[in-house]
Amino acid sequence: MNNIFKKIALFFAAGAVMTSCETTELDLTISPNELSPTQSDPNLLLNSIQLAYASNQFFLNEDLAELTRIEYFNGRDYFNALPGNTLNFVWARTYSSEGTIIGELAGLGAGNVDVGILTNLQSLEEIDAISDVDYSFHIALGKIMYAHSLFQIVDVIGGAAFSQAGNPAEFPAPILDSGEDVYAGALGLLSEAEALLASEPDAVGATDMFYDGDTEKWIKLINSIRLRTYKNTGNKAAFDAVVAGGNYIEDEEDDFQLGFGTSELQPSDRHPLYEDDYTPTGVGSYRSNYLMDMMLRNNDPRLRYYFYRQADGTPGALDVSGVAVPPNEETISCSLFTPPPHYAGFVYCSVDNGYWGRSHGNDEGGPPDGFLKAAPGVYPIGGRFDDSQFNEEDAITGVNIAPGVGLGQGAGGAGILPIILSSYIDFWIGEMATSTADRATAMRAGLEKSIEKVQGFGSRDSSADLSFEPSETDVTTYIDGIVAAFNAASGDDQENIFAEQYFTTLYGGGFESYNYYRKTGFPTTVFPNWEPDPGAFPRTYLLPQNEVLNNPNLTQRADLGTQVFWDTNPSSPSFPPAN
Repeated sequence: MNNIFKKIALFFAAGAVMTSCETTELDLTISPNELSPTQSDPNLLLNSIQLAYASNQFFLNEDLAELTRIEYFNGRDYFNALPGNTLNFVWARTYSSEGTIIGELAGLGAGNVDVGILTNLQSLEEIDAISDVDYSFHIALGKIMYAHSLFQIVDVIGGAAFSQAGNPAEFPAPILDSGEDVYAGALGLLSEAEALLASEPDAVGATDMFYDGDTEKWIKLINSIRLRTYKNTGNKAAFDAVVAGGNYIEDEEDDFQLGFGTSELQPSDRHPLYEDDYTPTGVGSYRSNYLMDMMLRNNDPRLRYYFYRQADGTPGALDVSGVAVPPNEETISCSLFTPPPHYAGFVYCSVDNGYWGRSHGNDEGGPPDGFLKAAPGVYPIGGRFDDSQFNEEDAITGVNIAPGVGLGQGAGGAGILPIILSSYIDFWIGEMATSTADRATAMRAGLEKSIEKVQGFGSRDSSADLSFEPSETDVTTYIDGIVAAFNAASGDDQENIFAEQYFTTLYGGGFESYNYYRKTGFPTTVFPNWEPDPGAFPRTYLLPQNEVLNNPNLTQRADLGTQVFWDTNPSSPSFPPAN
Protein backbone atom coordinates (compact mmCIF):
# COMPACT_ATOMS: atom_id res chain seq x y z
CA MET A 1 0.00 0.00 0.00
CA ASN A 2 2.76 2.45 0.90
CA ASN A 3 4.34 2.24 -2.56
CA ILE A 4 1.06 2.55 -4.43
CA PHE A 5 1.74 5.98 -5.91
CA LYS A 6 5.15 4.97 -7.27
CA LYS A 7 3.50 2.14 -9.15
CA ILE A 8 0.74 4.40 -10.44
CA ALA A 9 3.23 7.03 -11.55
CA LEU A 10 5.13 4.47 -13.63
CA PHE A 11 1.86 3.14 -15.01
CA PHE A 12 0.66 6.60 -16.02
CA ALA A 13 4.01 7.46 -17.61
CA ALA A 14 3.90 4.25 -19.64
CA GLY A 15 0.38 5.11 -20.74
CA ALA A 16 1.57 8.48 -21.98
CA VAL A 17 4.35 6.84 -24.02
CA MET A 18 1.89 4.41 -25.58
CA THR A 19 -0.39 7.30 -26.47
CA SER A 20 2.38 9.14 -28.28
CA CYS A 21 3.00 6.05 -30.43
CA GLU A 22 -0.67 5.62 -31.26
CA THR A 23 -0.99 9.13 -32.70
CA THR A 24 1.50 8.54 -35.50
CA GLU A 25 -1.26 7.10 -37.68
CA LEU A 26 -4.10 9.58 -37.67
CA ASP A 27 -7.73 8.56 -37.70
CA LEU A 28 -9.52 11.51 -39.22
CA THR A 29 -12.64 10.81 -37.14
CA ILE A 30 -10.75 11.25 -33.84
CA SER A 31 -8.63 14.16 -32.70
CA PRO A 32 -4.95 13.23 -32.86
CA ASN A 33 -4.49 15.02 -29.53
CA GLU A 34 -7.13 13.17 -27.56
CA LEU A 35 -8.24 9.54 -27.33
CA SER A 36 -11.92 8.74 -27.48
CA PRO A 37 -13.28 7.23 -24.24
CA THR A 38 -13.35 3.73 -25.71
CA GLN A 39 -9.65 3.94 -26.65
CA SER A 40 -8.55 4.72 -23.09
CA ASP A 41 -6.93 2.09 -20.87
CA PRO A 42 -9.57 0.85 -18.37
CA ASN A 43 -6.92 0.56 -15.66
CA LEU A 44 -5.95 4.20 -16.11
CA LEU A 45 -9.61 5.17 -15.99
CA LEU A 46 -10.01 3.38 -12.66
CA ASN A 47 -6.82 4.97 -11.32
CA SER A 48 -8.20 8.39 -12.21
CA ILE A 49 -11.49 7.64 -10.46
CA GLN A 50 -9.66 6.57 -7.31
CA LEU A 51 -7.38 9.62 -7.31
CA ALA A 52 -10.29 12.01 -7.84
CA TYR A 53 -12.28 10.30 -5.10
CA ALA A 54 -9.38 10.26 -2.62
CA SER A 55 -8.61 13.92 -3.32
CA ASN A 56 -12.21 14.84 -2.54
CA GLN A 57 -12.17 12.77 0.66
CA PHE A 58 -9.05 14.56 1.85
CA PHE A 59 -10.45 18.02 1.12
CA LEU A 60 -13.91 17.39 2.60
CA ASN A 61 -12.57 15.68 5.72
CA GLU A 62 -10.32 18.65 6.45
CA ASP A 63 -12.77 21.40 5.51
CA LEU A 64 -15.75 20.06 7.41
CA ALA A 65 -13.66 19.17 10.47
CA GLU A 66 -12.74 22.84 10.67
CA LEU A 67 -16.39 23.78 11.16
CA THR A 68 -16.76 21.30 14.03
CA ARG A 69 -13.49 22.40 15.72
CA ILE A 70 -11.66 19.12 15.13
CA GLU A 71 -9.39 21.21 12.92
CA TYR A 72 -8.63 24.93 13.10
CA PHE A 73 -10.98 27.25 11.18
CA ASN A 74 -9.55 30.56 9.94
CA GLY A 75 -12.50 32.90 9.58
CA ARG A 76 -14.38 35.32 11.79
CA ASP A 77 -17.37 35.43 9.44
CA TYR A 78 -18.71 32.12 8.15
CA PHE A 79 -20.21 33.50 4.95
CA ASN A 80 -17.05 35.33 3.92
CA ALA A 81 -14.82 32.39 4.86
CA LEU A 82 -16.82 29.93 2.72
CA PRO A 83 -17.21 31.61 -0.69
CA GLY A 84 -18.85 30.09 -3.73
CA ASN A 85 -15.58 28.70 -5.09
CA THR A 86 -15.00 26.47 -2.04
CA LEU A 87 -16.47 23.37 -3.69
CA ASN A 88 -15.46 24.07 -7.30
CA PHE A 89 -12.79 21.37 -7.38
CA VAL A 90 -14.90 18.82 -5.47
CA TRP A 91 -17.71 19.27 -7.99
CA ALA A 92 -15.39 19.08 -11.00
CA ARG A 93 -13.57 15.98 -9.74
CA THR A 94 -16.92 14.28 -9.16
CA TYR A 95 -18.52 15.00 -12.50
CA SER A 96 -15.90 15.93 -15.09
CA SER A 97 -12.22 16.58 -14.41
CA GLU A 98 -9.91 18.54 -12.14
CA GLY A 99 -6.41 18.20 -10.73
CA THR A 100 -5.84 15.86 -7.80
CA ILE A 101 -4.55 16.65 -4.33
CA ILE A 102 -3.53 13.09 -3.56
CA GLY A 103 -0.21 12.12 -5.09
CA GLU A 104 0.02 15.24 -7.29
CA LEU A 105 -0.39 12.97 -10.29
CA ALA A 106 -2.41 15.33 -12.46
CA GLY A 107 0.71 16.55 -14.24
CA LEU A 108 1.58 13.07 -15.50
CA GLY A 109 -1.13 13.23 -18.15
CA ALA A 110 -2.49 9.76 -17.36
CA GLY A 111 -2.59 8.84 -21.01
CA ASN A 112 -5.15 11.52 -21.86
CA VAL A 113 -7.44 10.32 -19.09
CA ASP A 114 -9.24 13.04 -17.11
CA VAL A 115 -9.59 12.63 -13.38
CA GLY A 116 -13.37 12.98 -13.02
CA ILE A 117 -15.35 10.16 -11.40
CA LEU A 118 -18.56 10.14 -13.47
CA THR A 119 -16.94 10.74 -16.87
CA ASN A 120 -14.50 7.89 -16.35
CA LEU A 121 -17.18 5.58 -14.95
CA GLN A 122 -19.22 6.15 -18.09
CA SER A 123 -16.16 5.46 -20.25
CA LEU A 124 -15.59 2.18 -18.39
CA GLU A 125 -19.16 1.14 -19.08
CA GLU A 126 -18.76 1.99 -22.79
CA ILE A 127 -15.56 -0.04 -23.01
CA ASP A 128 -17.12 -2.98 -21.18
CA ALA A 129 -20.08 -3.00 -23.57
CA ILE A 130 -17.87 -3.53 -26.65
CA SER A 131 -15.06 -5.57 -25.10
CA ASP A 132 -14.59 -9.31 -24.70
CA VAL A 133 -12.93 -8.57 -21.35
CA ASP A 134 -15.16 -8.34 -18.27
CA TYR A 135 -14.54 -5.03 -16.52
CA SER A 136 -17.16 -5.58 -13.83
CA PHE A 137 -14.56 -5.01 -11.09
CA HIS A 138 -13.63 -1.59 -12.47
CA ILE A 139 -17.24 -0.53 -12.93
CA ALA A 140 -18.29 -1.73 -9.47
CA LEU A 141 -15.57 0.29 -7.77
CA GLY A 142 -16.46 3.33 -9.84
CA LYS A 143 -20.13 3.03 -8.86
CA ILE A 144 -19.26 2.73 -5.16
CA MET A 145 -17.08 5.83 -5.20
CA TYR A 146 -19.58 7.78 -7.29
CA ALA A 147 -22.45 6.80 -4.97
CA HIS A 148 -20.52 7.83 -1.84
CA SER A 149 -19.62 11.11 -3.54
CA LEU A 150 -23.27 11.80 -4.33
CA PHE A 151 -24.28 11.24 -0.71
CA GLN A 152 -21.58 13.67 0.37
CA ILE A 153 -22.51 16.35 -2.16
CA VAL A 154 -26.08 16.22 -0.89
CA ASP A 155 -24.79 16.50 2.67
CA VAL A 156 -22.81 19.67 1.91
CA ILE A 157 -25.14 21.54 -0.50
CA GLY A 158 -28.54 19.87 -0.05
CA GLY A 159 -28.91 18.38 -3.55
CA ALA A 160 -26.80 17.13 -6.45
CA ALA A 161 -26.87 16.67 -10.21
CA PHE A 162 -27.95 13.09 -10.82
CA SER A 163 -30.80 12.35 -13.23
CA GLN A 164 -29.40 14.74 -15.86
CA ALA A 165 -25.70 14.44 -14.99
CA GLY A 166 -23.21 13.09 -17.50
CA ASN A 167 -25.47 13.63 -20.52
CA PRO A 168 -24.36 16.97 -22.03
CA ALA A 169 -25.94 16.29 -25.43
CA GLU A 170 -29.44 16.12 -23.95
CA PHE A 171 -28.91 18.07 -20.73
CA PRO A 172 -26.14 20.68 -21.17
CA ALA A 173 -27.36 22.45 -18.01
CA PRO A 174 -28.34 19.71 -15.55
CA ILE A 175 -30.70 20.53 -12.72
CA LEU A 176 -30.04 19.67 -9.10
CA ASP A 177 -32.19 16.76 -7.96
CA SER A 178 -33.59 16.81 -4.44
CA GLY A 179 -31.55 15.31 -1.65
CA GLU A 180 -34.09 12.52 -1.17
CA ASP A 181 -33.97 11.56 -4.86
CA VAL A 182 -30.17 11.58 -4.98
CA TYR A 183 -29.94 9.47 -1.82
CA ALA A 184 -32.32 6.95 -3.40
CA GLY A 185 -30.37 6.95 -6.66
CA ALA A 186 -27.05 6.51 -4.89
CA LEU A 187 -28.42 3.57 -2.92
CA GLY A 188 -29.38 2.07 -6.28
CA LEU A 189 -25.80 2.49 -7.50
CA LEU A 190 -24.56 0.61 -4.45
CA SER A 191 -26.93 -2.26 -5.24
CA GLU A 192 -25.68 -2.33 -8.83
CA ALA A 193 -22.09 -2.45 -7.61
CA GLU A 194 -22.90 -5.23 -5.16
CA ALA A 195 -24.43 -7.30 -7.95
CA LEU A 196 -21.32 -6.85 -10.09
CA LEU A 197 -19.05 -7.92 -7.22
CA ALA A 198 -21.16 -10.92 -6.24
CA SER A 199 -19.37 -13.17 -8.74
CA GLU A 200 -15.94 -12.01 -7.49
CA PRO A 201 -14.84 -10.65 -10.89
CA ASP A 202 -11.16 -10.56 -11.79
CA ALA A 203 -9.38 -7.24 -11.35
CA VAL A 204 -7.87 -7.65 -14.87
CA GLY A 205 -4.63 -5.95 -13.89
CA ALA A 206 -6.27 -2.99 -12.13
CA THR A 207 -4.52 -1.23 -9.26
CA ASP A 208 -6.91 -1.23 -6.30
CA MET A 209 -5.52 1.51 -4.04
CA PHE A 210 -7.76 0.60 -1.11
CA TYR A 211 -8.40 -3.16 -0.81
CA ASP A 212 -5.91 -4.73 -3.24
CA GLY A 213 -8.60 -6.46 -5.28
CA ASP A 214 -10.48 -8.02 -2.34
CA THR A 215 -14.13 -7.97 -3.47
CA GLU A 216 -15.39 -9.13 -0.06
CA LYS A 217 -13.96 -6.02 1.57
CA TRP A 218 -15.61 -3.83 -1.08
CA ILE A 219 -18.97 -5.42 -0.29
CA LYS A 220 -18.39 -4.67 3.39
CA LEU A 221 -17.77 -1.07 2.37
CA ILE A 222 -21.04 -1.00 0.42
CA ASN A 223 -22.93 -2.04 3.54
CA SER A 224 -20.99 0.48 5.63
CA ILE A 225 -21.97 3.31 3.28
CA ARG A 226 -25.55 2.11 3.61
CA LEU A 227 -25.16 2.39 7.39
CA ARG A 228 -24.00 6.01 7.19
CA THR A 229 -26.93 6.75 4.89
CA TYR A 230 -29.50 5.18 7.19
CA LYS A 231 -28.10 6.86 10.30
CA ASN A 232 -28.24 10.24 8.55
CA THR A 233 -31.89 9.75 7.61
CA GLY A 234 -32.83 8.07 10.89
CA ASN A 235 -33.94 4.85 9.21
CA LYS A 236 -33.38 2.63 12.25
CA ALA A 237 -35.03 -0.48 10.82
CA ALA A 238 -32.77 -0.49 7.75
CA PHE A 239 -29.74 0.39 9.88
CA ASP A 240 -30.39 -2.44 12.34
CA ALA A 241 -30.92 -4.89 9.48
CA VAL A 242 -27.45 -4.16 8.07
CA VAL A 243 -25.88 -4.48 11.52
CA ALA A 244 -27.67 -7.78 12.08
CA GLY A 245 -26.28 -9.05 8.78
CA GLY A 246 -22.77 -8.43 10.06
CA ASN A 247 -21.20 -7.91 6.63
CA TYR A 248 -19.83 -4.40 7.21
CA ILE A 249 -16.58 -2.85 8.43
CA GLU A 250 -16.33 -4.27 11.96
CA ASP A 251 -12.57 -4.76 12.34
CA GLU A 252 -9.45 -2.71 11.66
CA GLU A 253 -8.34 -5.09 8.91
CA ASP A 254 -11.37 -3.95 6.87
CA ASP A 255 -10.93 -0.20 7.51
CA PHE A 256 -11.50 1.91 4.40
CA GLN A 257 -8.44 4.12 4.14
CA LEU A 258 -5.70 5.14 1.74
CA GLY A 259 -2.08 4.47 2.65
CA PHE A 260 0.85 6.79 1.87
CA GLY A 261 4.59 6.32 1.46
CA THR A 262 7.75 8.30 2.21
CA SER A 263 9.00 9.36 -1.23
CA GLU A 264 9.90 13.05 -1.52
CA LEU A 265 10.37 12.81 -5.28
CA GLN A 266 7.77 14.24 -7.61
CA PRO A 267 5.20 12.91 -7.62
CA SER A 268 5.42 12.61 -3.85
CA ASP A 269 3.55 9.74 -2.23
CA ARG A 270 3.53 11.23 1.29
CA HIS A 271 0.45 12.36 3.20
CA PRO A 272 -0.51 15.87 1.97
CA LEU A 273 -0.49 17.34 5.48
CA TYR A 274 2.97 15.94 6.09
CA GLU A 275 4.13 17.68 2.93
CA ASP A 276 2.63 20.95 4.18
CA ASP A 277 3.90 20.85 7.77
CA TYR A 278 7.17 18.88 7.83
CA THR A 279 9.17 21.38 5.84
CA PRO A 280 12.53 23.18 6.15
CA THR A 281 10.62 26.31 7.22
CA GLY A 282 8.59 24.58 9.91
CA VAL A 283 4.88 23.97 10.41
CA GLY A 284 2.56 26.01 8.23
CA SER A 285 -0.91 25.29 9.58
CA TYR A 286 -2.38 25.41 13.08
CA ARG A 287 -3.99 22.71 15.16
CA SER A 288 -7.34 23.19 16.90
CA ASN A 289 -7.13 24.59 20.43
CA TYR A 290 -10.50 23.01 21.18
CA LEU A 291 -9.44 19.46 20.38
CA MET A 292 -6.01 19.73 22.04
CA ASP A 293 -7.46 21.27 25.21
CA MET A 294 -10.22 18.70 25.44
CA MET A 295 -7.83 15.78 24.98
CA LEU A 296 -5.38 17.28 27.48
CA ARG A 297 -8.08 17.74 30.13
CA ASN A 298 -9.31 14.19 29.54
CA ASN A 299 -5.77 12.76 29.59
CA ASP A 300 -6.65 11.08 26.30
CA PRO A 301 -4.11 8.33 25.44
CA ARG A 302 -4.20 9.36 21.76
CA LEU A 303 -2.84 12.85 22.44
CA ARG A 304 0.87 12.15 21.82
CA TYR A 305 0.03 10.40 18.54
CA TYR A 306 -2.25 13.13 17.21
CA PHE A 307 0.03 16.10 18.00
CA TYR A 308 3.76 16.70 18.15
CA ARG A 309 4.75 19.57 20.42
CA GLN A 310 7.72 21.66 19.37
CA ALA A 311 7.66 23.76 22.57
CA ASP A 312 7.09 22.84 26.20
CA GLY A 313 4.89 25.87 26.78
CA THR A 314 2.70 28.38 25.00
CA PRO A 315 2.87 32.11 25.86
CA GLY A 316 -0.01 33.00 28.14
CA ALA A 317 -0.46 29.44 29.46
CA LEU A 318 1.30 26.94 31.75
CA ASP A 319 4.26 24.90 30.54
CA VAL A 320 4.76 21.17 31.10
CA SER A 321 6.08 21.89 34.63
CA GLY A 322 3.07 24.00 35.58
CA VAL A 323 5.01 27.27 35.31
CA ALA A 324 3.33 30.26 33.65
CA VAL A 325 4.84 31.25 30.30
CA PRO A 326 4.92 35.05 29.86
CA PRO A 327 2.79 36.48 27.05
CA ASN A 328 4.68 37.16 23.83
CA GLU A 329 3.41 39.74 21.36
CA GLU A 330 5.69 38.57 18.53
CA THR A 331 4.63 34.92 18.49
CA ILE A 332 1.12 34.97 19.99
CA SER A 333 -0.24 38.49 20.15
CA CYS A 334 -3.55 37.33 21.65
CA SER A 335 -1.64 36.13 24.73
CA LEU A 336 -1.73 39.81 25.77
CA PHE A 337 -5.48 40.19 25.18
CA THR A 338 -8.26 40.10 27.73
CA PRO A 339 -10.73 37.40 26.61
CA PRO A 340 -14.06 38.86 25.47
CA PRO A 341 -17.22 38.04 27.45
CA HIS A 342 -18.45 35.41 24.97
CA TYR A 343 -15.26 33.39 25.61
CA ALA A 344 -15.83 33.13 29.35
CA GLY A 345 -15.03 29.57 30.47
CA PHE A 346 -13.14 28.68 27.28
CA VAL A 347 -9.46 28.72 26.34
CA TYR A 348 -9.25 31.92 24.36
CA CYS A 349 -5.71 31.89 23.08
CA SER A 350 -3.21 29.48 24.64
CA VAL A 351 -3.51 25.83 25.71
CA ASP A 352 -1.33 24.51 28.54
CA ASN A 353 1.61 22.06 28.20
CA GLY A 354 2.90 23.39 24.89
CA TYR A 355 -0.15 22.55 22.77
CA TRP A 356 0.38 25.62 20.62
CA GLY A 357 -2.53 26.13 18.26
CA ARG A 358 -5.35 28.54 17.52
CA SER A 359 -8.96 28.88 18.55
CA HIS A 360 -11.92 28.73 16.17
CA GLY A 361 -12.10 31.74 13.85
CA ASN A 362 -8.83 33.39 14.90
CA ASP A 363 -7.70 35.12 11.70
CA GLU A 364 -4.57 36.86 12.96
CA GLY A 365 -1.56 36.99 10.65
CA GLY A 366 1.31 34.52 10.55
CA PRO A 367 4.02 35.20 13.16
CA PRO A 368 7.46 33.48 13.25
CA ASP A 369 6.21 30.34 14.99
CA GLY A 370 6.92 27.61 12.43
CA PHE A 371 9.23 25.79 14.86
CA LEU A 372 7.12 26.51 17.95
CA LYS A 373 3.51 25.58 17.23
CA ALA A 374 2.21 22.03 17.46
CA ALA A 375 2.56 19.84 14.40
CA PRO A 376 0.31 17.00 13.29
CA GLY A 377 1.68 13.82 14.80
CA VAL A 378 2.39 10.27 13.75
CA TYR A 379 -1.35 9.49 13.46
CA PRO A 380 -2.74 9.75 10.86
CA ILE A 381 -0.27 11.70 8.71
CA GLY A 382 2.96 9.82 9.44
CA GLY A 383 4.65 12.63 11.37
CA ARG A 384 6.46 12.46 14.72
CA PHE A 385 5.40 10.77 17.94
CA ASP A 386 5.55 13.25 20.83
CA ASP A 387 8.18 12.02 23.30
CA SER A 388 8.77 15.33 25.11
CA GLN A 389 12.19 16.11 23.65
CA PHE A 390 12.34 19.64 25.06
CA ASN A 391 16.04 20.32 25.48
CA GLU A 392 16.86 23.70 23.93
CA GLU A 393 15.69 27.17 24.96
CA ASP A 394 14.06 29.34 22.29
CA ALA A 395 15.66 32.77 22.12
CA ILE A 396 12.39 34.61 21.47
CA THR A 397 9.96 33.01 23.90
CA GLY A 398 12.28 31.47 26.50
CA VAL A 399 10.41 28.15 26.30
CA ASN A 400 12.21 24.88 25.85
CA ILE A 401 11.88 23.44 22.38
CA ALA A 402 12.25 19.97 20.90
CA PRO A 403 13.92 18.96 17.64
CA GLY A 404 11.76 20.67 15.05
CA VAL A 405 9.88 19.25 12.12
CA GLY A 406 11.55 18.77 8.77
CA LEU A 407 11.86 16.58 5.72
CA GLY A 408 11.91 12.88 6.55
CA GLN A 409 11.17 13.38 10.26
CA GLY A 410 9.03 10.87 12.13
CA ALA A 411 7.37 8.33 9.88
CA GLY A 412 8.31 10.35 6.81
CA GLY A 413 4.70 10.91 5.74
CA ALA A 414 3.76 7.21 5.69
CA GLY A 415 0.35 7.84 7.16
CA ILE A 416 -3.20 7.16 6.08
CA LEU A 417 -6.28 9.00 4.87
CA PRO A 418 -9.10 7.59 7.05
CA ILE A 419 -12.44 7.47 5.25
CA ILE A 420 -14.66 4.90 7.01
CA LEU A 421 -13.08 3.08 9.97
CA SER A 422 -14.52 0.35 12.16
CA SER A 423 -14.29 2.67 15.17
CA TYR A 424 -16.47 5.24 13.37
CA ILE A 425 -19.17 2.64 12.79
CA ASP A 426 -19.28 1.71 16.47
CA PHE A 427 -20.13 5.34 17.20
CA TRP A 428 -22.80 5.21 14.48
CA ILE A 429 -24.27 2.19 16.26
CA GLY A 430 -24.21 4.20 19.46
CA GLU A 431 -25.84 7.15 17.72
CA MET A 432 -28.73 4.93 16.60
CA ALA A 433 -29.08 3.06 19.90
CA THR A 434 -32.19 3.67 21.99
CA SER A 435 -30.81 2.80 25.43
CA THR A 436 -28.01 4.25 27.52
CA ALA A 437 -26.52 0.80 28.03
CA ASP A 438 -26.33 0.10 24.29
CA ARG A 439 -24.83 3.52 23.59
CA ALA A 440 -22.19 2.98 26.28
CA THR A 441 -21.33 -0.45 24.87
CA ALA A 442 -20.94 0.97 21.37
CA MET A 443 -18.84 3.91 22.59
CA ARG A 444 -16.55 1.55 24.49
CA ALA A 445 -16.06 -0.58 21.38
CA GLY A 446 -15.30 2.51 19.29
CA LEU A 447 -12.74 3.79 21.79
CA GLU A 448 -11.03 0.42 22.09
CA LYS A 449 -10.66 0.12 18.33
CA SER A 450 -9.62 3.73 17.85
CA ILE A 451 -6.94 3.73 20.54
CA GLU A 452 -5.54 0.38 19.43
CA LYS A 453 -5.28 1.60 15.83
CA VAL A 454 -3.71 4.91 16.82
CA GLN A 455 -1.16 3.25 19.11
CA GLY A 456 -0.13 1.01 16.23
CA PHE A 457 1.32 4.08 14.52
CA GLY A 458 3.92 4.75 17.23
CA SER A 459 6.35 2.23 15.77
CA ARG A 460 6.25 4.03 12.42
CA ASP A 461 8.43 6.75 13.97
CA SER A 462 11.71 4.87 14.35
CA SER A 463 13.34 7.81 16.17
CA ALA A 464 10.69 8.02 18.91
CA ASP A 465 11.19 7.11 22.54
CA LEU A 466 8.14 4.90 22.93
CA SER A 467 8.54 4.72 26.70
CA PHE A 468 6.24 7.77 26.59
CA GLU A 469 3.43 5.66 25.13
CA PRO A 470 0.44 5.14 27.43
CA SER A 471 0.43 1.73 29.07
CA GLU A 472 -2.30 -0.87 28.75
CA THR A 473 -3.43 0.13 32.23
CA ASP A 474 -3.55 3.79 31.20
CA VAL A 475 -5.78 2.93 28.25
CA THR A 476 -8.10 0.73 30.28
CA THR A 477 -8.39 3.39 32.99
CA TYR A 478 -9.23 6.02 30.39
CA ILE A 479 -11.93 4.02 28.64
CA ASP A 480 -13.46 2.81 31.91
CA GLY A 481 -13.51 6.38 33.18
CA ILE A 482 -15.22 7.75 30.07
CA VAL A 483 -17.87 5.02 30.12
CA ALA A 484 -18.47 5.47 33.85
CA ALA A 485 -18.85 9.23 33.42
CA PHE A 486 -21.27 8.66 30.55
CA ASN A 487 -23.40 6.24 32.56
CA ALA A 488 -23.45 8.58 35.55
CA ALA A 489 -24.43 11.63 33.49
CA SER A 490 -27.78 12.56 32.00
CA GLY A 491 -29.25 14.94 29.46
CA ASP A 492 -26.84 17.32 27.73
CA ASP A 493 -23.90 16.21 29.87
CA GLN A 494 -24.28 12.65 28.63
CA GLU A 495 -24.73 13.77 25.03
CA ASN A 496 -21.60 15.90 25.26
CA ILE A 497 -19.45 13.02 26.52
CA PHE A 498 -20.54 10.81 23.63
CA ALA A 499 -20.09 13.55 21.02
CA GLU A 500 -16.68 14.61 22.33
CA GLN A 501 -15.36 11.07 22.13
CA TYR A 502 -16.86 10.62 18.67
CA PHE A 503 -15.26 13.81 17.37
CA THR A 504 -11.89 12.88 18.88
CA THR A 505 -12.09 9.49 17.18
CA LEU A 506 -12.86 11.17 13.84
CA TYR A 507 -9.55 13.07 13.80
CA GLY A 508 -8.15 12.86 10.28
CA GLY A 509 -11.46 11.72 8.80
CA GLY A 510 -13.89 14.31 10.08
CA PHE A 511 -16.64 14.43 7.44
CA GLU A 512 -19.29 12.77 9.58
CA SER A 513 -18.73 15.23 12.44
CA TYR A 514 -20.45 17.88 10.31
CA ASN A 515 -23.48 15.63 9.81
CA TYR A 516 -23.63 14.71 13.49
CA TYR A 517 -23.32 18.32 14.64
CA ARG A 518 -26.19 19.48 12.41
CA LYS A 519 -28.33 16.47 13.30
CA THR A 520 -27.91 16.60 17.09
CA GLY A 521 -26.43 19.98 18.03
CA PHE A 522 -23.79 18.26 20.19
CA PRO A 523 -21.26 18.74 21.59
CA THR A 524 -22.31 22.05 23.08
CA THR A 525 -18.82 22.33 24.62
CA VAL A 526 -17.15 23.46 21.38
CA PHE A 527 -15.30 26.77 21.53
CA PRO A 528 -17.23 29.75 20.14
CA ASN A 529 -15.99 31.69 17.15
CA TRP A 530 -13.33 34.32 17.74
CA GLU A 531 -15.89 36.86 16.51
CA PRO A 532 -18.87 37.44 18.85
CA ASP A 533 -21.24 37.51 15.86
CA PRO A 534 -19.79 35.33 13.07
CA GLY A 535 -23.14 34.82 11.37
CA ALA A 536 -25.30 31.73 11.44
CA PHE A 537 -23.56 28.36 11.48
CA PRO A 538 -23.37 26.95 7.91
CA ARG A 539 -26.10 24.34 7.48
CA THR A 540 -24.85 23.86 3.90
CA TYR A 541 -22.28 25.49 1.63
CA LEU A 542 -22.92 27.76 -1.32
CA LEU A 543 -23.33 26.07 -4.68
CA PRO A 544 -20.08 25.56 -6.62
CA GLN A 545 -19.60 28.93 -8.31
CA ASN A 546 -18.12 27.56 -11.53
CA GLU A 547 -21.22 25.43 -12.06
CA VAL A 548 -23.50 28.36 -11.28
CA LEU A 549 -21.71 30.56 -13.83
CA ASN A 550 -22.00 27.92 -16.55
CA ASN A 551 -25.43 26.50 -15.75
CA PRO A 552 -28.44 28.80 -16.40
CA ASN A 553 -30.63 26.44 -14.35
CA LEU A 554 -28.77 27.32 -11.15
CA THR A 555 -28.87 30.49 -9.07
CA GLN A 556 -26.40 31.13 -6.30
CA ARG A 557 -27.74 31.29 -2.77
CA ALA A 558 -27.65 34.41 -0.66
CA ASP A 559 -26.68 32.65 2.59
CA LEU A 560 -25.56 29.39 4.19
CA GLY A 561 -28.92 28.56 5.77
CA THR A 562 -30.27 25.92 3.37
CA GLN A 563 -30.92 22.71 5.32
CA VAL A 564 -30.37 19.16 4.05
CA PHE A 565 -33.59 17.16 3.87
CA TRP A 566 -32.61 15.06 6.89
CA ASP A 567 -31.74 18.18 8.94
CA THR A 568 -35.11 18.87 10.56
CA ASN A 569 -33.80 20.98 13.43
CA PRO A 570 -34.70 24.66 13.92
CA SER A 571 -33.11 27.05 11.46
CA SER A 572 -29.98 29.01 12.28
CA PRO A 573 -28.95 31.02 14.24
CA SER A 574 -30.83 29.32 17.09
CA PHE A 575 -29.37 25.93 16.14
CA PRO A 576 -26.84 24.47 16.80
CA PRO A 577 -27.09 25.96 20.30
CA ALA A 578 -23.34 26.44 20.80
CA ASN A 579 -23.23 28.81 17.81
